[in-house]
Amino acid sequence: MPRPLPIALVQAPPRPAGRALAEYAGEVETVLRRFPETRLAAFPELHLCGVDGEGDDRTEQLRAAAQPLHGPRTKQLGELAGDLGIWLAPGTVCEEGDHGELFNTALVFSPRGELAGWYRKVFPWRPHEPYDPGTEFVVADLADAGRVGFSICYDAWFPEVTRHLAWMGAEVVLNPVQTTTPDRVQELVLARANAIVNQVFVASVNTAGPFGMGDSLLVGPEGDVLGALPGPGEGVLAHTIDLDEVARVRREGTAGTNRMWEQFTPADAPLPLPLYQGRIDPDRWRPREGDDR
Repeated sequence: MPRPLPIALVQAPPRPAGRALAEYAGEVETVLRRFPETRLAAFPELHLCGVDGEGDDRTEQLRAAAQPLHGPRTKQLGELAGDLGIWLAPGTVCEEGDHGELFNTALVFSPRGELAGWYRKVFPWRPHEPYDPGTEFVVADLADAGRVGFSICYDAWFPEVTRHLAWMGAEVVLNPVQTTTPDRVQELVLARANAIVNQVFVASVNTAGPFGMGDSLLVGPEGDVLGALPGPGEGVLAHTIDLDEVARVRREGTAGTNRMWEQFTPADAPLPLPLYQGRIDPDRWRPREGDDR
């Protein structure tokens, strides 16, 4: 049976950290007035932590914007999601770790106002970003909808991230982005490639101009572009995806042909992966399903 998920990807400039939350509720409400069927609203990287400095000054501003994971900002965002009755992915925020770390952390809240999942960026854009790297891949269950995985901006350049999320059962990968550089062109290719080789939806939502390059994109599990916001202008990409398409594509094959997740059989020998000092075990290759996720 179809499992429709109406989503809204919001391409917008970052909000100044000092007054972001005061303005954000109105921003989300405006999106819902335009697209009242939305069940999941997603925003760009660092949407609530806009800063205008460079170098050490920028790092200090980002640290000033950081809060503990379960601090007042998280409480307010949870209350907003609960009041609106939607799944809310407000982009990423600066998180202050238990030992003074600075993490770039994606959040998602449930329609009941609960923090349903969080993910710390594993691959900060070095040497330009000051964040401490996260150490775990993360998926979150959206009750009665599906399973969402998280990657943040530069994470998309590392195929290990989306591959692990798909293996963990993600059906759609949310990729909040704050790309201000010309390589957004390559990121659009990567969004499609990551969707194709893992047979998942990829939602890459970038910051709007004048700060960001825009070009947000929604890709289906066969790599087809389902929607796009070309250029740096502000806008909302609203689309209803059917998460059952992931199972169909894996069952029938991409373009009716390729079934990568069925490549190995239990009779195959493990494949060494020297780069990782590990291996592919055939009996662990397929993505997790149901209660096994």
